[in-house]
Amino acid sequence: MDDRGNELADFLRTRRARVTPDQAGLPDDGRARRVPGLRRDEVARLSGVSTEYYTRIEQGRAQNPSPEVVEALAVALRLDPSEREHLTDLLARPAPARRAPAAPQRVRPGLHLMLQTLDHVPAFVLGRRTDVLASNRLAREILTDFDALPTPRRNLARYYLLDPEARERVGDWERIAAETVAILRLEAGRSPQDRRLADLVGELTLKSPEFSAWWNDHRVLRRTHGAKHYHHPLVGDLHFSYESFQVPGDRDQTLCVYNVEPGSETARALRLLTGWTAPQPTEAPERGA
Repeated sequence: MDDRGNELADFLRTRRARVTPDQAGLPDDGRARRVPGLRRDEVARLSGVSTEYYTRIEQGRAQNPSPEVVEALAVALRLDPSEREHLTDLLARPAPARRAPAAPQRVRPGLHLMLQTLDHVPAFVLGRRTDVLASNRLAREILTDFDALPTPRRNLARYYLLDPEARERVGDWERIAAETVAILRLEAGRSPQDRRLADLVGELTLKSPEFSAWWNDHRVLRRTHGAKHYHHPLVGDLHFSYESFQVPGDRDQTLCVYNVEPGSETARALRLLTGWTAPQPTEAPERGA
């Protein structure tokens, strides 16, 4: 079995392990259970396929299962939308490896202008592998100054998992870091030939004590919306409601905006922070100087 087959096998095994027969509506058949969740034959029965065919799917030996079979598996295993997407990615025949690395991602000028227009809240653009492609001043102040980092290190996953300051600044750090790993796992299923993503995973495996356990649980997540909490050394606790938008015309770029409730303590803190950290205008030299 190749690496792709191993990925598929591990994903399906972990998903069926979390579904109990009671949850699936299966009666107790009296057989001793060697696995915590569903057996292969039970997943096959729930999906309307033979045990032999399901085993071939789980072992990566079934060529292009039909959409109906994939949907039946998703229902049987109680997959959420991100997991359904991941299963479809893993079952797809991978594209041939590129002979040359992909071109660097660029943020178009209009999107840069939008980030500057959103100067009252943190906002940034993420690319493949959670690379930070662009950010506004408040995003760099509240997270870290990505613009000051070498380009290969401008990455949100690297910041959350490898920067010691992130553990101090990011509220509920463990949840946020684990969710970021799940986002990377989803992307790995979609882009198995991405060498830079593989290098990032290798680096995080070596340097982050928590990464391997989160990576190996095969959780997947698509970035959408939610709540985040940061602690800033100057203005204290900041609470955001974030929204993520796929950039029109580029499915590999995501605009992330950290919204705040008008009149809230966070809104007042951001106004203070903006005033304290705003660049000071340069005085024009006196005539004759």
